[in-house]
Amino acid sequence: MSRKPSDARPIDAGENARRLDALARIWANGPGLAGQLTAVNHGTIAVRFIVTGFAFLLVGGLLSMFIRLQLAWFDAEVLDPARYAQFVTLHGTTMMFLFAVPIMEGFAMYLLPKMIGARDLPFPRLSAFGWWCYLFGGLFLYSSLLFDAAPDGGWFMYVPLTDATFSPGKGPDFWLIGVTFAEIAAVTAAVELIVAVLVTRAPGMDIRKMPLFAWAILVTAFMIALGFPPLIMASILLELQRAFGFVFFDPALGGDPLLWQHLFWLFGHPEVYIIFLPAAGMVSMVVPTFARRPVVGYSWIVLALVATGFLSFGLWVHHMFAVGIPLLALGFFSAASMAVAIPTAIQVFAWIATLWSGRPWLRLPMLHIFGFFVVFVLGGLTGVMLAFVPFDWQAHDTHFVVAHLHYVLIGGMMFPLFAGLYYWLPLASGRMPSESTSRMAFWLVFIGFNLTFLPMHLTGLLGMPRRVYTYSPELGVEWLNLLSTAAGFVLAVGIVAILVDAALCFVHGRRGRANPWRAGTLEWALPVPVPNYNFASIPVVTDLYPLWGDRGLAARCARTDGWLGNPASGRRELLGTGLVSARPEQVVFLSGSSWLPLACALVITLLLALFISGHYLLSAACLPPLLALFVAWAWTTGHRHAPARADAGQGTRLASQYASRNAPGWWAVVATLLIVGSLFASLVFAYFYLWLGSETWPPPGQGSAVLGVAQAWPLALLAVAGLAGWRATRAVHAGRVRHAVVAMGLAATAAAAFACLHPAALAGVVGAPQSHAYAAVAWTLAGYCAAHMAVASLLCGHVAARVARGHVDVERDLEWRVAHAFLRYALAQAAIGWGVVHLFPVLQ
Repeated sequence: MSRKPSDARPIDAGENARRLDALARIWANGPGLAGQLTAVNHGTIAVRFIVTGFAFLLVGGLLSMFIRLQLAWFDAEVLDPARYAQFVTLHGTTMMFLFAVPIMEGFAMYLLPKMIGARDLPFPRLSAFGWWCYLFGGLFLYSSLLFDAAPDGGWFMYVPLTDATFSPGKGPDFWLIGVTFAEIAAVTAAVELIVAVLVTRAPGMDIRKMPLFAWAILVTAFMIALGFPPLIMASILLELQRAFGFVFFDPALGGDPLLWQHLFWLFGHPEVYIIFLPAAGMVSMVVPTFARRPVVGYSWIVLALVATGFLSFGLWVHHMFAVGIPLLALGFFSAASMAVAIPTAIQVFAWIATLWSGRPWLRLPMLHIFGFFVVFVLGGLTGVMLAFVPFDWQAHDTHFVVAHLHYVLIGGMMFPLFAGLYYWLPLASGRMPSESTSRMAFWLVFIGFNLTFLPMHLTGLLGMPRRVYTYSPELGVEWLNLLSTAAGFVLAVGIVAILVDAALCFVHGRRGRANPWRAGTLEWALPVPVPNYNFASIPVVTDLYPLWGDRGLAARCARTDGWLGNPASGRRELLGTGLVSARPEQVVFLSGSSWLPLACALVITLLLALFISGHYLLSAACLPPLLALFVAWAWTTGHRHAPARADAGQGTRLASQYASRNAPGWWAVVATLLIVGSLFASLVFAYFYLWLGSETWPPPGQGSAVLGVAQAWPLALLAVAGLAGWRATRAVHAGRVRHAVVAMGLAATAAAAFACLHPAALAGVVGAPQSHAYAAVAWTLAGYCAAHMAVASLLCGHVAARVARGHVDVERDLEWRVAHAFLRYALAQAAIGWGVVHLFPVLQ
């Protein structure tokens, strides 16, 4: 980097005010309704995630009240059996997919840039696109009620109950398509948050000074990237079976219904910790503030977060103890289910030690923290009980499991969520909540919750099954159920009171002073109301709790004579720093307000609506305009005159992201490849799982006995595409534009040829996907690989056009590095897929 000493001069108050006005104009949303529809600022999008999440909480809670009324007495007739099954399905689906994960991601989107000293998230349009997908996906799911086609297969949608034979209506389709659509928000947010934590931290915030909430979000985002794809793949497979007759789960034709359970719970148990870890991160932020001392055992908490994320992927059979798993496997998964309690206990003991060694200040957020300690620990104890296989066999599918689930999820997520809501409410609103209302609401929630779900442990042990709309009076559980129902309404009133109190705080709350809790982390250095750009100058961090160690930091953050303080370029900019050291490395240019996220989400909504209505050709006709929108998105991401270096303030010029080795775009493609790789691994897992359970695989008459030319020649196309990509990289580095364009064009052509012609080679040796599970999986594998080769072809062609137009050159090679990385992945994936489909049947 180069220095210009004249840029480092102090500025006077007038110039500082002019720069602040310029920053406000650059980062402002557009005026009126159009400005709201095109907004991409992280604060705006995060608030939408949070508000939408709480709205779905109220809807899901309303459904639970009908469920509790039906169970209040053994002969109640509030809901008929069909409607009861629909309400149970929608309640569980709403809470797990439309409330818990999205609202935690909303809090992360709002808080993370402020905590790590950034002005925004690195991909603003991606965040906006994710929210639109989340909103439309949730509305798509609930639109099933308008067509009297609400799903009724439970929030886990077990087959064969949900295949076309036993559920011929559209209910499961609404679930499969709506939930998968909403999950786009989860995986896009995971990419966004991973990149934000890795490369946009404030100078000096190395990995030993990262806030624990940032660590929790980083681990959670990686878990989403690896954990959500199995469910997405399972949903795709089931929808293919329902819509087109593929036979993945039909045991008469080589399928297996348990395949759905394996794929679902490969997602489902990490999902519990995907919900819990951000909440644990909130606890780790709130407790030190009110203990008035740094957290005890910072390194141990970080290791516990990582260990929890790792162990959570080895527990999925915990939910399948009753399906006939071999005893040796049961022992392994039982031990793993108990072992995951160890890192959680480390965090709990660290929080208690922090309070014990500090000077606790009992304010409103701490009430919810204490509620969390009580409820979550009790839920953890019942979880250890269920990890014992003999006990699990007795309590399986009873209300004991329902009680355990709610103690873990509400105790481990909702109490910390409300603690975090009240903790950061003064930052978002500039006002303080009502102490009397909020304390009353807490006690309503705490007492109502325990009186609702504690009796369910007893009703479950007495034999009351879950997901059943009535029960026998001979069980003798009427009064316990009546107590749970009455207390459930107390809980509901408490939750509504909290949300109303938080909403009224923005209008009627008492004005609070800056940093009312006297916290030490960076977000409390911001002025209130928080400007869209967060920091006038990017702060330099020297401590885990910078505000406790540097009393003047907040004042310096409001001045524009530091990092990125001069907005003369007129662009939205982030400061990119090193992965470990957080040394300044690059200036990241961000996109402004755009219609593209909304337009893309609307076209996807239309595509899915046509698909679920059976208009498959019209649905496919939506693909070209959708592709055109994404091409426009990619084309407008960078511009021809984007500089290779940019002024970063402090008398320093840094590389722009187009010329940086650690550019956000590079790490975004790495995170994306984790997601698509997990999808592919789930599909390969399905192939070999079905192979292990089949007597003949492939069945007679399907699969190649020997490898012929027709099966081998697709490998030549892969080799051509790989060689052309390598030549293109050399040409870009040498500055030979024509050679680069030709090589990229050749790579795009070879990749497209593979995508189009490989199915022809498959058709000669594999039967119809409706004939046997082998054919269904083989065709799906081939189609999955072909789709990625087609995307790689489009990327290569896109970058070739960008090279020809001067957008990419020797210094600014980011776009080709991204495209080439995806090409190499697609080639490796296609080679593996070819081996599974063509080579494995010959070798076995």
